[in-house]
Amino acid sequence: MKKKVVLLGDSIRMIGYGKLVPEMLGEEYEVFQPDDNCRFAKYTLRMLFDYKDQIADADVIHWNNGLWDCTSIFEDGVFTPEEEYVENMLRIARMLKAITPNVIFATTTPSRDDYEYTHNDKIDRYNEVIVPKLQEMGIVINDLNAIVRADKPNLICDDKLHLSEKGALLCAEQVVKMIKQY
Repeated sequence: MKKKVVLLGDSIRMIGYGKLVPEMLGEEYEVFQPDDNCRFAKYTLRMLFDYKDQIADADVIHWNNGLWDCTSIFEDGVFTPEEEYVENMLRIARMLKAITPNVIFATTTPSRDDYEYTHNDKIDRYNEVIVPKLQEMGIVINDLNAIVRADKPNLICDDKLHLSEKGALLCAEQVVKMIKQY
């Protein structure tokens, strides 16, 4: 019987590691991931209703949110204030844990230092506030931030935010490694 895997997350998943993970997992796994970018945490929370049939009975759920939340596109602060981010993330976590005990959260990946909308101090802060709370809930942490941070010039593409081909491959390998533990 195939293991059912769900991949949820923003464009780091959608146009990055998510393109590679199904093939890397192989035929023993059935993988569902939305065709849509799960964007910010509140959007993902809302979309869990629409995805409920596809994510039901998942054996493992791998999920990321954060880049949109800590982005400042209007020069008036982050898109999602920290408290709201934590609240939404914990609601998502509770819903996912109700589906399977095997929930993996991928830390928010860094941007290049000169990216004008999303700064690494905010990314680090959002990871810092959510990771311990998710760990307390028994959610496994997949530190994609550390992988990408180790070689940002080569693992982040020219848009200064998304994964390069090499970055997507390294992150996909790590995601597969984490999923196969379950």
